[in-house]
Amino acid sequence: MGLLGWIILGLLAGAIAKAILPGRQGGGWIVTLLLGVVGALLGGWIGSAIFGVGINSFFSLSTWLLAILGSIVVLLIFALITRNSRRA
Repeated sequence: MGLLGWIILGLLAGAIAKAILPGRQGGGWIVTLLLGVVGALLGGWIGSAIFGVGINSFFSLSTWLLAILGSIVVLLIFALITRNSRRA
């Protein structure tokens, strides 16, 4: 899967991850979508390293699940980091 495919997958996975996660994450949609791209790459790397799951096809269910799970992990880490920096 090419770089453009990863970017599109990450953007969609970030949007799905934001819809799944409860509460409000800082940064808005643009940051969330960029974190989704990072999460998709992270999920793909971890999935191939630990589970040996190939991430070659854009329309593969395993590719999408790894991308969404990676995006959720990255969004949770981002929320933990930025939680203390927000002042009410």
